Order: sequence, then C-alpha cells, then structure tokens
Amino acid sequence: MLGLDGANDGGAATFVGRGGELAALRTALSDSRLTTLTGPGGVGKTRLVRQLVEVAPGLTGPDGPFPDGIHWADLSPLPDDRLLVDTVADALDLADHTPRTLAEAVREWIGERRLLLVLDCCEHLVPAVRVLVRDLLDAAPHLALLLTSRQPLGFAEERVTELGPLPHPPEGGEALALFTARAADAPPRRRPPWSDGSLAAARTICARLEGVPLALELAAAQLADHTVEELADRLARRIGPLSTTRPVQPLRHRALRTAIGWSHEWCEPRERLLWLRLSVFGGAFDEAAARAVCAAPPLTGADVPPLLAALAAKSVVRSAGDGTYRMLDTIREYGAMWLAGLGEADALRDRHAAYFLHLVRTAERDWLGPGQREAYRRVAAVHGDLCAALDHYQSTAPARALELAGRVGFFWACCGHLHTARRYLERALAATRPEEVDRAGRGRALWALGVTLLLRGEHDQAHRLAVGCEALAAEGGPGSGSADDLRPALDAAYLLGLSHLLAGRPLAARMVADNVLEAFPASPFASGPRVRCHLVRVFALTGMGLFDDARAEAELLRSGCAERGEHWTRAYADYQLALICLFGSRPAESAGHARAMLESKRELDDSFGTALGLDLLAAARAADGDEEGAVRAYGTGHAYWQAVGHPQRGTPELEPVRAELERTARGALGDQAYEEAFREGVRHGHAQRAGGPPYDAG
Repeated sequence: MLGLDGANDGGAATFVGRGGELAALRTALSDSRLTTLTGPGGVGKTRLVRQLVEVAPGLTGPDGPFPDGIHWADLSPLPDDRLLVDTVADALDLADHTPRTLAEAVREWIGERRLLLVLDCCEHLVPAVRVLVRDLLDAAPHLALLLTSRQPLGFAEERVTELGPLPHPPEGGEALALFTARAADAPPRRRPPWSDGSLAAARTICARLEGVPLALELAAAQLADHTVEELADRLARRIGPLSTTRPVQPLRHRALRTAIGWSHEWCEPRERLLWLRLSVFGGAFDEAAARAVCAAPPLTGADVPPLLAALAAKSVVRSAGDGTYRMLDTIREYGAMWLAGLGEADALRDRHAAYFLHLVRTAERDWLGPGQREAYRRVAAVHGDLCAALDHYQSTAPARALELAGRVGFFWACCGHLHTARRYLERALAATRPEEVDRAGRGRALWALGVTLLLRGEHDQAHRLAVGCEALAAEGGPGSGSADDLRPALDAAYLLGLSHLLAGRPLAARMVADNVLEAFPASPFASGPRVRCHLVRVFALTGMGLFDDARAEAELLRSGCAERGEHWTRAYADYQLALICLFGSRPAESAGHARAMLESKRELDDSFGTALGLDLLAAARAADGDEEGAVRAYGTGHAYWQAVGHPQRGTPELEPVRAELERTARGALGDQAYEEAFREGVRHGHAQRAGGPPYDAG
C-alpha cells in the first residue's frame, strides 16, 4: 500500500504516484554512498523505498550498482539500540559462529562487497545508527546505505531527500487517487458511487488531511461504516477550517495525529482497548498470541478474534496474509501512549512475557516430533518479542529470565543467533545466585551457554562449562528417574561429548555418552537430550573408525527420526552415514545421504549445518569421479561458510578429505576450469540463501 511507514505493510495494493520522488531517490543512490529519506511519520518513506528496491530495474545483478544484493533491516520494533547490530546481521543473513564481536563480523562480512543496506525507521536510534553507519562506511569501501528516518544523521557526505505528502490540488491529484483506490476496498454496500457530490467530499477529505498517505488510508477504512459525505462532515468539525493563520504545529503532523485519533475515536470501546494492548508486540503476532496476551477483563479470549478483524478492517492492524498481523510504528506509538495512561502496562508486559515463555516451553516439548520444524520457524519469527520478554523478566523476575534464556538458548544457537544467546544467557546467570533458582534450571542455562560457546569456537571455555554442568547434575542425583530429572545429566554428557569430538578425542566422547546411557537406560527417543547423547555416540564411533557399529546406530536414529518427523537429529545421522559411506568407498550412497542432510537443514534454515553437508557432498562427488560437480558443491558450501563468518570448519575426520578433493580436482580440471566451477558454485550458494533452487541445482 502507498505511503505506509513500518516494514511489511501487508499488502500488494496498487502503488499510486510518486514518480518524481522515485527518480530523485534513485539519483541520490547513484551520487552518494549514504542517502537518507526523511519525512514525518505516515508520509510513506518505507513504502517508497520498497517500491524502489522491488520494482526499479537494474539495481542488482552482475551489471547493476549492487551485484551483491539489497539487504533490508527493519529497526522499528527495536525499543533501544541493544539489538541494532544483531538486526543488521540478520538482514545480511550473517549467522556468525566466531568469538569476535558481532560488529567486527558485520564489517568483515561486508568487506569488499558491493551491496545496498537499507536501515528502515532510524529516528528513535539516531545516535547509535550514526556510530554504526560511520563504522560501516569506513570499513566497507563499496557499501551503500539507504536510511529512512524522521531526521537525518547530520554527516557531511549524507545525501538527504525529503518526502512530503501527496499532492492534493483542488482537482484532487495523487492524494485523491490514493483515497479512491482504497475506497474501492470498502464493502459493496458502502462503496462510493463517485457522484459529483461524493468526489467533492473526497477532495475535501484529502485537503483537510494534507495529503498524508497514512491519514488517507485510515480515513478510507472508515468507509466500511460511513459515507464519504459523513466522513468529510465529521472531519470538518474535528479539524476546523481548511486555512488557518496560526497553526499550532505543521498541518501534516496535525493531519496524521487527527486521523489516528479519529480512527481511535470511531472504534468501539473494546476495539480501542485491544488496540492499546496490541501495542505491546514489537513485531508480527498471530491470533493465538493476541488472545493470550490481550484477553483480560473486560475482554475474553472469544472477544479477541472478531475485535482483531474489526481493527484490520479499519487499517489499525495490517494482515500479512500468512495468519499474522502487525501494527505500523506510528499507530503502535499512539496505542502505547494511551496504554501508559491506562495503568495496565506492567500487567500487559507480564502476560506478554508469560506467553513467550510458554511458546518456548512448547517448542522444547515438541523437539522430537513433527512440530520441531514449526517450532524453529516460530522461535525465529518472534525473535524481537522474545528479547523483549527476556528484558522484562530480567528486571522483574530474574529466575524466569534464567528459565527463558536457558530454554531458548539452544534454539538460538541452532538458528545462528549465537551473539544474542550468549548475551542473554550470561546476563541471566549473573543476575541470579545458585541458591535462588532450581539446580535444573541453572544447569540448563549453563548447558545452553556451553553449546553457544562451542559453536563460536571457544572450546576451552565451553569444555569448562561442560565439566561444571556434569558436576551440577551429579549433585542433584537421578531423582525419580523421569525425563526432567535425568535431563541435567544427559545435557551435560552431550555438551562434554561434543567438546571432546571437536577437540579430536572420539574415545573420550564415547566414554561420556556410554556412561550416561548405561546409567539411565531407556529408548533413544525417550527425550531430546537422550537422542542427542546417542548422536554423540555415533560421531564417536565414526571417529574411532568403528564404521559398522556407527552405521547400525546411525540408521537406527535416522529411521526413528523419520517416523517422528524430526529433522535436526536426522540430518546429523545422515551426515554420519554419508561420512561412513565415503570412507567405505561408496560415493554415490554417500552423496545420497549428504543430499538428505541438506534437505533437513533447509527445513530448519541452518546455514552452519548446510555448510557441513555441502562439504561432504563435494567430497562424495569427487570420489565418484565428478570433479566439476564436486568443485561447484564446494563453492556453494563456501557461500554458506561465509554466512557463518569463517572458512570451512567441521569434524576433524573431513579435513584430509577436503585437501585431497582440491588436489585431485585441480589436477583433473586445470586451474582455470577449477576456478570457474568454484565461482559458479559460490554464485549458486548466494542464490540458494536468498530462497533460490535446491542444493543439487548447482
């Protein structure tokens, strides 16, 4: 939709006008590495930039100014600057797995790339954005930045383009075109016939609202219940004469505030209350989340869906078309202002945090079933609200902050949010003394931190945490023998075993896994922690060269996971089977398992696991005599390794295989053909990471 601030306006409605502004913005991008599109809230900055990057031809591609793509960072949900760099890293699809700071990782990842980074809705973070932009411009010579903000940064080299309201001359102009286009969405019984009288009323509305797009959108949404003439009359009584000699504030500011207030006033009391409560969500939310957080007296859970639909009809919330909704930042700000005066903000934030704690508990419970994939995606989609819940609990209920951080930490580690996971886990652990929380909860948080550090390459510190987790589990004893009672011991064994594996000590890893599994016998699929310990055992058997035993146990894990619809463990079972087949001179079978691993990792959007699988696929193809296909797969894997911030790194057993691959492939193809196939694979990898074709297409 035209003129909507905030990312994801939720619609594919016709874009009206703005041809001159689009041309000016494109010219600014060609003339400056730093362009800021300024203008008041509701004037359409975000939508204009989206139109430019999605529709304008020739910006990307090998011959465009940004061959390495356009990356969009929506800053509107951020309450402060703590997650600013994290949000930029997400926009770049950088899941950094290194010990360096995330700011360093972002600088190095951009490096010599020629890309456009869009920072949308910067106005509430200007000081921090100014520091970040200066840092990036100095470090990346070919980077271009495009910002939307209600104020510029103030740099000498900044090219500022101001966006004003839509033209609204007496005959109507672009403002009238937008209003009538949105009026066409009204129910048939209220759709204006556009007689001379109704057109005159529409022109009056456009003039009184000063052509501010969001104000016009909100006004047009009222046509579900009122005629154009009724809207014009009500607006005249609300705003007053069209001309004034001493406006209290710029008319466009007054027009937007009036339109939002007008929408609020014309909502039913219960709709207003839901509006205010929904402002607690920083990002997208669905109906279930709205019910859980907003259903409190006088609203019931049954009240929320119809009230949410009514707010969507009034354009107060926007449907994304996938069952989720979001508020534009200007409308959310208005709701938050009224919420503060209502006196229930603290209770609302309590319910908000409790909902996301429940969401993560459910995700953990569903780990071994078909809900695993959806749990991954859900946790990733609500990242900002999970951080908000952790911040709230950190200041109000530190023990719950520790529980939430401990439960979400493993998901975040697997999704690549290692810096965020470490930050929140360390904060939560520092804010609670051991005697203040239950031993299992503290152990879970220490375990999640250990996994996070291990994936960042901080092996020594992770190993110390693993030993500490083992000692903490021993203090508690087995208890009743339930899955919850055994979890600390199983988690500790998994972390310690994984630490041994990555250090090249497979025998030690096997001993750790065997000891805990023999001490507490049960089905491998009795719990998530137990199946992870069995996976450590499979890796250890492979590392020790006991391929027959490793294969039998890997096949058992794989078939059990396939029956349950589980992807994470299944992927690593396929990885081990591919490795075993490779060492057993069965390259075609190895490639099949590698491709199966890649499909599972695609389901979980796991760049690190995908990089591992592509290296193995490359080795299998090389062993099968397909040197060119091997090099392409190796290049595709290189694109994924770049996304996690470092060159190839996997299990120690694969290191000599990689070296042999390069030597034999270069010998067979020659340097030129080798480099060409590698570059083709890298290009294919970048396309895949942007949602392109399956892995084997390269």
